[in-house]
Amino acid sequence: MSSKKSKNCDHCSNLVLIRYRIQYDDSQKWIMVCPNCWKLLAKDNKFYRYGGTWKAK
Repeated sequence: MSSKKSKNCDHCSNLVLIRYRIQYDDSQKWIMVCPNCWKLLAKDNKFYRYGGTWKAK
């Protein structure tokens, strides 16, 4: 049993051990996304902004 605490991606809802804090639209709302959603939402996005990384401990 792992002692690491996974959390849900705000975009796809998958449980993950690493999430990135980003803004991806003109609402400027921060969300926490998994690496897969991060790549998808950041690509060619003029609203994209990175705000840090969360890692399960």
